[in-house]
Amino acid sequence: MSELGTPGSDLPAPPLSAGAMMRAAREAAGLHIGALAVTLRVPVKKLEALEADRFDLLPDMVFARALAASVCRNLAIDALPILARLPQTAAPQLRTDEAGINVSFRSNAAGSGSLFWDQFSKPYVLLGCAVLMGVLLWAFFVYSNRTPVAAVAKTEAAAVMPGPAALIAPASLPAAPAAEQAPAGLPAPLASGPEGAAPVTVAGSGATTGALVFKAHGASWVEVVDGSGVVQLRRMLTGGETVGVSGVMPLAVVIGHADVTEVQVHGKPFDLAPMTKDKVARFEVKQ
Repeated sequence: MSELGTPGSDLPAPPLSAGAMMRAAREAAGLHIGALAVTLRVPVKKLEALEADRFDLLPDMVFARALAASVCRNLAIDALPILARLPQTAAPQLRTDEAGINVSFRSNAAGSGSLFWDQFSKPYVLLGCAVLMGVLLWAFFVYSNRTPVAAVAKTEAAAVMPGPAALIAPASLPAAPAAEQAPAGLPAPLASGPEGAAPVTVAGSGATTGALVFKAHGASWVEVVDGSGVVQLRRMLTGGETVGVSGVMPLAVVIGHADVTEVQVHGKPFDLAPMTKDKVARFEVKQ
């Protein structure tokens, strides 16, 4: 490929750049730059940058020289003149370590940490972590709110009585005689003592004082049977009435309308809510 001077001038024309030489050879072959890009399997923009000598738009000079060699081979032209006009790749240089062997060792932990953070900060990783955190919080909330009813009842009873208290299952107590049955709609009264023997009934061991004190805010059926089988109290309390009961421990208690009845055990208020089901409270005071 000759380098001709400007017509009418005796001065030689400036030498063509490597990119201009490749563009002139491609145009002389009648090959479109897009067709050449398809043949070489490279983007058209990279060929355009190479022909325009815009090496800053290419990855590096090694890539630029390799691409130029491929263009020359495809156009069947000599690659040596073109490669000679391309910038040379920087040769590796050996650098002496001025610090010597006394320099402190520095691991690549910082680089590893940066790589780990790059992976961790990806959207799908963050989404997975958020879902996992939500599941753990939900499980903790559900577990922390699963407090057994029996444990609550025992805690409430222990907080108001000097001795332990426990619920009495209705099936564990024998039925009372027909003459002592509670009014319709209220639970059957409790009884204890020798099997087959009728319990002894008293009017109540105290007017307003005793181990147990009941205060009714409405009509409420109350029954208290002590440990010796004596029915200390078994009757309907009227609204505003206060009755105290004592007897041989343990005292088995049934309250027909717990929602309108206040109870004190050894002078301390007793919460009936944990002991109540369908407005009927059952519990036992052991000491």
